[in-house]
This record gives sequence, structure tokens and C-alpha cells, in this order.
Amino acid sequence: MPYITVESGSLSDNQKEELIKRLTEISSEIMKIPQEFFVTTIKEVSDKNFGIGGKTIDKVRAEYIQTHSKQM
Repeated sequence: MPYITVESGSLSDNQKEELIKRLTEISSEIMKIPQEFFVTTIKEVSDKNFGIGGKTIDKVRAEYIQTHSKQM
């Protein structure tokens, strides 16, 4: 049984449903295994509980938004 796991920040219910659906569809197609055999889990991790480049994700996101909103 193929097992797909995704670790992510907070997602809406719609995003989770779409992610599970599409990951299963494309994995089934590539692996030639029926979709019914796939198990998918999503592990949500708080933006304060992981980081990139020594900064928590919430700070990285805020800096990105600030930098890119000026360019618009």
C-alpha cells in the first residue's frame, strides 16, 4: 500500500481535500497502482514550530509579503 505524507503549515479543509485528491490521482497514474490502495496523511505544523535560514516560518512569510507587496 503506497503511503503519501505531507508536512505543511496550516491548510484549509478545501486545500487538504484537493491535495489528497490530486496527490493520489497523479501517484496512481505514475505508479500504475489503483487509487484505492493509496493512504495519504497531512501533518500540520505550526509556523512557529519550524524555520528556514534560522527564522520561523511566520517571520519568513511576513518578510516575504512585506518585500513583495512593495513591488506590486
